Amino acid sequence: MTGLRGITLDLDETLWPIQPVIERAERELHAWLSVHAPATAAAFDVPGLQGMRDEVALEFPERAHDFTWLRQLSIERALVAAGDDAALAAPAFECFFEWRHRIVLFDDALPALEQLAARFPILALTNGNADLARLKLDRFFVGRLSAREFGRGKPHADFFHAGCAQLGLNPARVLHVGDDWALDIEGAHAAGQPSAWICRPHHDPKPAGSAARPWFEGADLLGLVARLT
Repeated sequence: MTGLRGITLDLDETLWPIQPVIERAERELHAWLSVHAPATAAAFDVPGLQGMRDEVALEFPERAHDFTWLRQLSIERALVAAGDDAALAAPAFECFFEWRHRIVLFDDALPALEQLAARFPILALTNGNADLARLKLDRFFVGRLSAREFGRGKPHADFFHAGCAQLGLNPARVLHVGDDWALDIEGAHAAGQPSAWICRPHHDPKPAGSAARPWFEGADLLGLVARLT
């Protein structure tokens, strides 16, 4: 791609699968509550805690982009409802957050990051709450912009523009790489960014009728590296 000067990169489901990570983190959270807040664990099984989180998201749609806040408040409400100490919400969330970072990278992710970071500045652009330093991946990135920090996330064009501004580059010179067609590809298209769609075998297929046209479509990041070289 001629004129490319930087990359904005999605994290969850682009570099690692997220669903098994969240499922395990929720099980570990419940196990922690069983020891430290048994009344809450008895009153709320894992689906019950998920339901509490969904209720909070519905009650505060303006904060639905802030996964950390939603999880913390839902844990606190569950504790209070069961008669346990609300102060346990902070260590309970830390348990969840620790397991949320026990990720397993896709096989192509690390070698692709090494090659991409050697050629371009990469900014993590994410709706999630992964901490790159905690994952020991921060060495590949010049920065990170999350929906929680910005106030809203993908697919809003101003979120993409803020990422490009953080790189100091015009959107037309920044390739956005992600897995989610609606959030990543259509979002980048609306923001005037070229895009690369990483569609792994377990991901949803491309929807019909979309006006977005990614510059690259492939099943892994090494395919993108090959295309760029």
